[in-house]
Amino acid sequence: MRQPLDPDMFDELCPSALSPFRVGDKWAGMIIRCLEHGPRRFSELRVPLRGITAKVLTQSLRALERDGLITRTTHDEPVRRVEYGLTPLGRSILGPMAVMCDWAQEHWEELLEAREAFPPLGHAG
Repeated sequence: MRQPLDPDMFDELCPSALSPFRVGDKWAGMIIRCLEHGPRRFSELRVPLRGITAKVLTQSLRALERDGLITRTTHDEPVRRVEYGLTPLGRSILGPMAVMCDWAQEHWEELLEAREAFPPLGHAG
């Protein structure tokens, strides 16, 4: 007989609820990788993230800033511009992300086969 799940396993006071990195977030990891080699402007981020809308990029940047992973810096001279960069906390996640990327690369064929064997999302068959 299996143990039932603890109803308080994700209690509001539990640190797991404070996890800043959204592993399932489509854009967070890619944004962090874009900032790996230094600060970037919003328009620069849109180039490799060409599938993201301005609204979603703004929301993702705000969430990452709120979680302490990136900073938003406004420069007023000579022309006003805004740059986003990694904080030391954000930089510290690059190592674990590299491990996850290595794992995905190692298991790429298996991941593709699993997806191809499963009906498309939203398919009722």
